[in-house]
Amino acid sequence: MANHAQFDGEVVESGVQGGLILMAASFLGVVVANTPWAGSYFSFWEWEFAGLSMLHWVNDFLMTIFFLQVGLEIKREIKIGELNKPSQRLLPGLAAFFGLAVPALIYIACNWITPATLRGWAIPAATDIAFTLGVVALLGRRVPASLKIFVTALAIIDDLLAVLIIAFFYSSGLEWAYLAVAAVVFVILLGMDQRRVVRPVPYLLLGAVLWFCMLRSGIHATLAGVLLAMTIPLQGKTSDGVEKTPLTDWEHALTTPVTYFILPVFGFVNAGVSFAGMSADMLLDPIVVGVALGLFVGKPVGIFSTVYVLIRAGWVAMPKGASWSQVWGVAMLCGIGFTMSLFITMLAFGVPEWQDHAKIGVFVGSILSGVCGYSWLRYGVSSAKKSA
Repeated sequence: MANHAQFDGEVVESGVQGGLILMAASFLGVVVANTPWAGSYFSFWEWEFAGLSMLHWVNDFLMTIFFLQVGLEIKREIKIGELNKPSQRLLPGLAAFFGLAVPALIYIACNWITPATLRGWAIPAATDIAFTLGVVALLGRRVPASLKIFVTALAIIDDLLAVLIIAFFYSSGLEWAYLAVAAVVFVILLGMDQRRVVRPVPYLLLGAVLWFCMLRSGIHATLAGVLLAMTIPLQGKTSDGVEKTPLTDWEHALTTPVTYFILPVFGFVNAGVSFAGMSADMLLDPIVVGVALGLFVGKPVGIFSTVYVLIRAGWVAMPKGASWSQVWGVAMLCGIGFTMSLFITMLAFGVPEWQDHAKIGVFVGSILSGVCGYSWLRYGVSSAKKSA
C-alpha cells in the first residue's frame, strides 16, 4: 500500500506539471492557427502517411496509448485502490453518472431546434482528469484528502463512462470480420492475464494486432488501449521466480510519455481554432452555448446535487473533514473537460465549422470551471472559515 500511495503522489505531481504543459501546447496551437503559418499548420495534419493522415496518427494511435494508461488506472483503482469495494464506488459512481447526464441534457436542450448538431451531446459530459487533479493538487490542504480521493475516483469512473460512450455512440459501419479477430485476440490476452504472464513483449505484439483490427472494424481504435489495459496482470512471477507488478510498472512507464509528449501533441493539434471571420455572435451559437453551459453549469449541478441527495438520505457519509462549500468547489472543477471533450468533438462532428464551435465551447466552459472552482476553494472557502 505504501508503494501505491507513493505512485499516486507521483501521478498527481506529474499531473500538475503536465497540465501546465498541455495548457501551453494548446494555447500555442490556437496562436499558430491564427498566424500566417495557419495554412501550413492545418495542411500538415492532413498529410497522409501509411494510409492515415497525421491527424489520425495523433488521434487514433497516440491517443490509444493515452487510453491504455487510463485503462491501467481504472483497473488499478478497482483492484487495489479507492474503488475496490462496492461501498466505495457508490458516491463517486452516481456522482459521475449524473455529472455526465446533466451536461448532456443541457446540450440537448440548447440544440433541440438543430437536430444535426445533437450528435455532440457527449462533448460536455467528460471531466479532464489531468487538469482537474492538477488544480486540486495546487490547492494543497484547502481540499481535504477525502475530497481528493472522491474527485480521483469520480474522474476515473467518468473516464470509464466516456469510453463506453465512444464505443456505443461514436462507432459506425462495423466490419464484423475484423471484430471477430479482435475478439479472439482479446480472449488470448485474457488467458495470458489469468496465467499471469509478465513479459511485456507478447502483450505489445497482440496489442498491436488488436489496435489494427479495431481501427479497421469501425469501433474507434483507441478502445484497443483500454481493452489491452484490462488484460495486464496486477502481479506475477518471471520464469526464475522474481515477483513482478506489471500493471503498475506499465502505468509508471507510460506516465512520462503520455504527460509530456502525447497529451501536449494532442492539445497542439486539436486545440487549433482559426478565429478568422468569427464574430461575437458566434458565442451564442447553440453548439458553443450547449458545450460551455454543460461544462460550467451542468457538471457541478449534476455532481453536487447527487452528493447532496445521497448524504441527506443517509446512504453515504460526507467525505471526512469536508464541508458543503468544498464539495461545491470540487464539483465546479469537474467542469474542466478539456482533453476528453476535444477528443469527443473530433468524433462527433465531421464539419470543421461545428468542430471549431465545439472547441470554443470547451475552452469557455473549462476555463470558467477552472478559474471559478479554484477561486472558490482558494478564497471563498477560506473567507467562510474566517467569518465562521
